[in-house]
Amino acid sequence: MSAIHPLKKLLHYASAYKTDLRLATLYSILNKFFDVLPEVLIGVAVDIVVNGEKSFLAKRVLGGFGITETWHQLVFLGVVNAFIWMGESWFEYLLSLKWRKLAQNLQHDLRLDTYDHVQKLEMAYFENQRTGNLMSVLNEDINQMERFLNGGANQIIQVICSSVMVSAVFFVLQPSLAIISLLPVPAILFGAFWFQKRLAPRYAEVREAAGDVSARLNNNLLGLATIKAFATEDFEKKHIAEASNTYREANARAIAVSAAITPVIRMAILAGFTATLVYGGWLTLHDELAVGAYSVLVYLTQRLLWPMTSLAEVADMYQRSMSAIDRAMNLLDTKINIAYEGQHLPATDVKGHIRFDSVGFAYGEQQTLHNISLDIPAGKTIAFVGSTGSGKSTLVKLLLRFYTPQSGKIFIDDVATDSVNLQDLRRQIGYVAQDSFLTDGTIAENIAYGSNNVSETAIAAAAQAAEATEFISKLPLGFATRIGERGQKLSGGQRQRLALARAILKNPPVLILDEATSAVDNETEAAIQRSLDVVSRDRTTIVIAHRLSTVRQADCIYLLEAGRIVESGTHDDLLKLNAGYAALWRLQTGERAQGQTQSAT
Repeated sequence: MSAIHPLKKLLHYASAYKTDLRLATLYSILNKFFDVLPEVLIGVAVDIVVNGEKSFLAKRVLGGFGITETWHQLVFLGVVNAFIWMGESWFEYLLSLKWRKLAQNLQHDLRLDTYDHVQKLEMAYFENQRTGNLMSVLNEDINQMERFLNGGANQIIQVICSSVMVSAVFFVLQPSLAIISLLPVPAILFGAFWFQKRLAPRYAEVREAAGDVSARLNNNLLGLATIKAFATEDFEKKHIAEASNTYREANARAIAVSAAITPVIRMAILAGFTATLVYGGWLTLHDELAVGAYSVLVYLTQRLLWPMTSLAEVADMYQRSMSAIDRAMNLLDTKINIAYEGQHLPATDVKGHIRFDSVGFAYGEQQTLHNISLDIPAGKTIAFVGSTGSGKSTLVKLLLRFYTPQSGKIFIDDVATDSVNLQDLRRQIGYVAQDSFLTDGTIAENIAYGSNNVSETAIAAAAQAAEATEFISKLPLGFATRIGERGQKLSGGQRQRLALARAILKNPPVLILDEATSAVDNETEAAIQRSLDVVSRDRTTIVIAHRLSTVRQADCIYLLEAGRIVESGTHDDLLKLNAGYAALWRLQTGERAQGQTQSAT
């Protein structure tokens, strides 16, 4: 089964703009019609000057009833010429307006639809994608489509129309000359398409290479602090140079083909123009072709053939655009493997009872969770602890349906989460990650992120509950202070307090803290802990932590090892068990070292 052509995909996508597309095409055709007519008028003018009262205009146009005087014929011709130029200018304005508006609308729609589609893809999709490559599709590829619609589409239509219109005039005036003069046209068109087919894979390489450059730049800009800290600027510059050189070489391979189009077309044009000039002149000298008609054909040959030199540029733009459109459409066509629709879950009805029933999950071939079953009563605080890679964070990602378990079920208030409306489910969960996402907005906007129509009082109360008010009050504009991209103007502890304030303002029945205090200082950790003691009351709270001191007050603590629950109970119960959890506790608090020192003494 052959792949669908990118242009066909684009036309299908643009079905809502069929009327605009048809009008833009009509304006392009009419503009070209008026654009061709001045060459005809030149021939008529030459005929008037040479033949006077016996001219083409006097004999054929007015049927012998009108303008026979040469001067009056020229005046009439001048009026017609003015009308033609006004018509050409008017339709030039209309086609430019319509094509550009269409390009802007399609660019806007495609970017929004593609971005919205990307947001709905499951997290597993992004494990095999680079952010910079997606950025290249959403930005540069869609811009390339806009550039094509802004000018390239009109050029293609007008080249076709010019060929048809000029060919018609040729056959009316002198069929034998038309056949000879127009012979190069099929060769030109065939050559353009021949080159285009060879350009297609080359420009696909160019778009991929451009995505690689964007991915590398995006990655390095996000990690600039680390690059500076490790003094690896030259090392990373080499990586950028390699990606950029790959892009340059891919472009060079495409240019080697596209640059050959114009010379080939020029040779074909030369043949057609020479045929008209020489053979048409011979026919005129032997009175088989009128002088005026000869003038028309010479000018029209130029009008038809010389614009075809732009086919090189058009073919180049067209193929670049098709490669870009294909990437954007393929992204838009990527299957969403997670169901968004389902049973609605009103916030007022959710109590927060969560149950994992024989849940298993693997990242590819690597099994991460093995047959996990646990019950979290509504309003209780539970904690997951264990070494890195034991499956702690995966559990909450499955609860949020970032991923789908390969076996087992997860329930909230005895309703399977995979049967619940996804947005409703996530609205019932407050999530604070180790590296929380903050926008390039104000303090107030970041606290209110995800909550609609909240008052300044509510924002301030959430900040107070997260113990963030003190540092906010010291900022130049308080809650109106902009915090920079990803909150880079704030410290790690300040960012975490804002993330916690955001979750508090959301007031969800379920709160998840995924290593929320692992990267903060002791003072910030204590402040966050005090906040949690308040906000976790009568709320189901799930805490993932490496620091066991932050979870010692939990109603139940689960110790995970290699994707299995190996211990569970309260802090005191697990210490009495004197197994894995107790060993971790002694390691973190130094009790083992203290005991060994006393024994040695």
